[in-house]
Amino acid sequence: MLKPFYHETMTEAGCDEAGRGCFAGPVFAAAVILPRDFYHPLLNDSKLVTEEARYELRGVIERDAVAYAVASCQTREIDRLNILWASVKAMHRAIDQLMVRPEMLLIDGNRFKPYKKLTHQCVVKGDSTYASIAAASILAKTYRDDHMIQLHEKFPHYKWNSNKGYGTRDHREALKTHGTCKHHRMSFRLFGPEPPESPATL
Repeated sequence: MLKPFYHETMTEAGCDEAGRGCFAGPVFAAAVILPRDFYHPLLNDSKLVTEEARYELRGVIERDAVAYAVASCQTREIDRLNILWASVKAMHRAIDQLMVRPEMLLIDGNRFKPYKKLTHQCVVKGDSTYASIAAASILAKTYRDDHMIQLHEKFPHYKWNSNKGYGTRDHREALKTHGTCKHHRMSFRLFGPEPPESPATL
């Protein structure tokens, strides 16, 4: 069962990203402040939730959250900053957009750059530990998936509607046939034998 909060009294925003291991497309991040009594039986790390449940949860989170925001870093920013710091930058952008200012940030993972003067806590596997981080993972994942489906309409041969930009076999075969496009991350090893992240996260 997910923990409802980290600190007893401070207003917390959970932050997570989606698309870090992809060959193509932006990295998305979300920041979510949940009511302290928020509970939904399906809420979990987005990788552990079905696609149907993710979109159901997205509606609930957007309806019931105290505040939420979603932002991204584009592929050229990823190439310039590297994927870790681009992910952090996307989180900062999401926090910038929150309509309610949090007093503390809960960050999925073990690396973060401080955001202004806010206290933050990094939590490894935080998206399967704290509800607010899980909620952020749901929003980041669904917003990114929607974006990749839109990109698929212009670049259908990469099959981003199904692989979402991950280095699956069909995506790698399309790269061999068609080469790269402007949405590919040129700092990644796009033509290696193995994908950097399992398609199980799609």
